[in-house]
Amino acid sequence: MELEFLGTGAGMPSKQRNTSSLLLNLSAEKEGYWMFDCGEATQHQMLHTSIKPRKVNRIFITHLHGDHIFGLPGFLGSRSFLGGQEELTVYGPAGLKEWILSTLRLTKTHLTYPLTIVEISEGVVFENDRFKVLTKELQHVIPCFGYRIEQKPLPGKLLIDKAFEAGVPKGPLLKKLKDGEDVTLEDGTIVYSSNMTGDSQQGFIVTILGDTRICKSAVDLADHADILVHEATFDMETGELAKDYGHSTIGDAAMTAKKANVKVLIANHISARFMPGDISRLKEQGRTFFTELHIAEDFSSFEWKNGQLLKKQS
Repeated sequence: MELEFLGTGAGMPSKQRNTSSLLLNLSAEKEGYWMFDCGEATQHQMLHTSIKPRKVNRIFITHLHGDHIFGLPGFLGSRSFLGGQEELTVYGPAGLKEWILSTLRLTKTHLTYPLTIVEISEGVVFENDRFKVLTKELQHVIPCFGYRIEQKPLPGKLLIDKAFEAGVPKGPLLKKLKDGEDVTLEDGTIVYSSNMTGDSQQGFIVTILGDTRICKSAVDLADHADILVHEATFDMETGELAKDYGHSTIGDAAMTAKKANVKVLIANHISARFMPGDISRLKEQGRTFFTELHIAEDFSSFEWKNGQLLKKQS
């Protein structure tokens, strides 16, 4: 699993940071790419990566402020022009469907793929045999949601020597056993997957929050997550502004991570008032409360591998 940040700024684009968007790369988990928010010029940001719009099959919108959705119509249209044919599902708050469909209708934008729009409320918004996505409403100035992405337990490792001893030949039957299926050999013997695999392995948990004041819903969504992505619009000196505008300081983000017992915190949605030279000070403030803290920049890429976060580039 990888997290790739396309925009890490707050409110409006700056020379250092574009507006909000990130990609959860689940290609290795056979789920493709999931996008979270789609601020203005998100498709422009993607041009600087190797990711193709047609590879994105789910978009999760946290709220309807422009810096989180104004890039969506352009992205939807370009996905058609660039050969997208697979279904795309967009999740988000009430009002999202009206806004998208009205924009497409008024601009006469034709899509070459099926588009499904799901207006969400608190609870499970998506589930299949590999993942579950839950959401709760946060505390912002308009309805805003955070998402908790849970990977379901993975099958245990195949005990291949034991399988060979049971008479299972090399080939597709081994894969079936690894995937949890029982198999029947040519002589009629049934080999049970549960006897040929080790204990199941815990999947990862990623929590991605929209704009929010520090609140219980954020802590609940992040409970024992491996990675928490949390906005940090303000520094510790501008905490009152954070409260007034429904945002968090870097300290609020760090305290949420601490209360939720997460493993790693990645802060984003950084105000344009903070220049590159200010980032080390923001990190220092946040690490007073929570040490495993990173601040994302546009095009930062993080990989979660074997229970560790690896920063790939920035």
